[in-house]
Amino acid sequence: MNTVVVIGEGMLADKVCRRLSGFSVVRRSDFGEDIPAAQLALVLQDQERSSLHLEAQQALEPLGIPWLCAYVSMGEGVVGPLLRPGMIGCLQCAETRRSLAGSNRQETEEMLMKLVSPDYIPSFAKEISPTGFGYMAHMVSEEAAKVLRGDHANTEEHVYLINLGDLSTTLHYVLPDGACPVCGRLPDDSPEAAEIALKSCRKLGNSYRCRSMSDLQEVLFQEYWDRRTGMFNDKRFDFASAFAGVAVNLPLGYHDEVTGGRSLSYADSGLAAILEGLERFCGITARSKRTVVTGSYSRLQAAALDPSKVGLHTKEQYEQPDFPFTPFDPESEMEWVWGYSFLQQRPILVPNLLAYYSLGFGGGFVYETSNGCAIGGSLEEAILYGIFEVVERDSFLMTWYARLQVPRLDHSTSGDRELSMMIERFEAVTGYEAYLYDTTMENGIPSIWAVAKGAAEHNANLICAAGAHLDPVRAAKSAMYELAGLVPRIEERRRERRAEAEAMVDDSFLVQHMDDHALLYSLPQTEERLRFLLEDRRPVRTFAESFPAVPAHEDLTDDLQQVLQTFRSLQMDVIVVDQSSSETLRNGLHCVKVLIPGMLPMTFGHHLKRLTGIDRVLEVPKKLGYADRRLTPQELNPYPHPFP
Repeated sequence: MNTVVVIGEGMLADKVCRRLSGFSVVRRSDFGEDIPAAQLALVLQDQERSSLHLEAQQALEPLGIPWLCAYVSMGEGVVGPLLRPGMIGCLQCAETRRSLAGSNRQETEEMLMKLVSPDYIPSFAKEISPTGFGYMAHMVSEEAAKVLRGDHANTEEHVYLINLGDLSTTLHYVLPDGACPVCGRLPDDSPEAAEIALKSCRKLGNSYRCRSMSDLQEVLFQEYWDRRTGMFNDKRFDFASAFAGVAVNLPLGYHDEVTGGRSLSYADSGLAAILEGLERFCGITARSKRTVVTGSYSRLQAAALDPSKVGLHTKEQYEQPDFPFTPFDPESEMEWVWGYSFLQQRPILVPNLLAYYSLGFGGGFVYETSNGCAIGGSLEEAILYGIFEVVERDSFLMTWYARLQVPRLDHSTSGDRELSMMIERFEAVTGYEAYLYDTTMENGIPSIWAVAKGAAEHNANLICAAGAHLDPVRAAKSAMYELAGLVPRIEERRRERRAEAEAMVDDSFLVQHMDDHALLYSLPQTEERLRFLLEDRRPVRTFAESFPAVPAHEDLTDDLQQVLQTFRSLQMDVIVVDQSSSETLRNGLHCVKVLIPGMLPMTFGHHLKRLTGIDRVLEVPKKLGYADRRLTPQELNPYPHPFP
């Protein structure tokens, strides 16, 4: 006869034991007693005890016994997941997912209130009825019977959540946590793991992707989105914009990140929002490896990126009171991660604070954002789009700081009817006029600056966006999608923060956050700062005049190799840090951070701009024919940039 070990005391354990009368049941009060050989262990508690996760893992894993846990947490019954020896996705993973996804629930707020005020009585503190425990016991015994018969149990990789008031029950998937302290197996970072050997990557039709949205549809919402246990726990539709917009919420514990997608369909926009959220998740900190290299640049420089090449803050910035960063010191100890240099064709050490977001919180020598972060259906695809992201921001900032009089584009000459219809719809829905400008730099990757110009009756005067891609039409569409999402947001900000925006006109250092940049240029009085771009006496160029035809490749890797060769010819390195996590790799999704030293990094907050050590902004205008000499630092645009 199959043996079941029931570990725990209380009403739930009593009721489960009575329901398992057809099996050989051995009862233990806790893990302090010997656990006999058994086919299944049931770990049951009337109230949650966090230390149980580790106790159960340590006691049952060596014995090779699968186990199922059930308990009450904040007035809710939890059954599962079923755990088998050696598997990933443990009870701690389930608790982490449930805790993060439930951070916006009323019960969580009440628990926090209880911590602040010990006399506060949460609504879920009432006693659980015997009926509620009886229903939980029924669920546990049914799952146990399936396991003992060799059938598939519903709690394999899932948990039941039971409302003990009305007994409504839902089943939720548990995505394993790659950084779990119980079942996670993070390897040490190493130069061997950072090696990149590019592989063939066939395109899907005439796209620049190797995975279709229909292919991803099957996994993205199933594995990553769930209101109770998902990496993403909320979804909102934007019906105010000219195009379909969807935003999803990524709870991180200390704050929530909202990421969005925009396309011509809400289905594709929802998938794009999750992909952007996964990219953000991987870009915040190392999740697939343990950083193990610490040292000064002076000691490690033979194998390391020179941090002074990526753009630093000025001496005056560092000397400002309460400035959150300190000057780069080659002798200072710091953490490093391994990346790969395509110019040097070898692994290279990169400061950890450049490989991942610094989020502006300080603690290093420079402020770094999501510059160069990208996700793709292959490593090659992610690298290519990471380069596009670096180029998009660099081209925008080069145009802004050097005040380049770049040509305006006639969108009707693109040869793409969809782009023309997008712009027509944008203008019809919003009432704003849309303009496209060619901001392509010396690397030749088509870059577009898009501007929405409001009339007197609109609540914003100018709104800017950008895009970069080997296909200029795709670059233009990307910028238009961005503009469409910005219009309602910036109009709302202008209504709410008009006085703040007007104060920023006279004091640029009041531009402290990402939203402030676009808010400032929603005011008519700042239009003069963009006169170099908007001046309309220059001839308008066709797409064919601005963008020479490029060879069509069937393999995405050929496109990537072409781009890498362009940067080699410019003696510019392309450095890739693989940010992928187990959460993304399980579905063939790769995340990277691309660094191209010498390209201008985007920063938010005027006090955090980074120009020191980057001479391209002074030299390239002459190279491209926009200036007759090398610029001086004093000639650069002194105002906050308008990137949203």
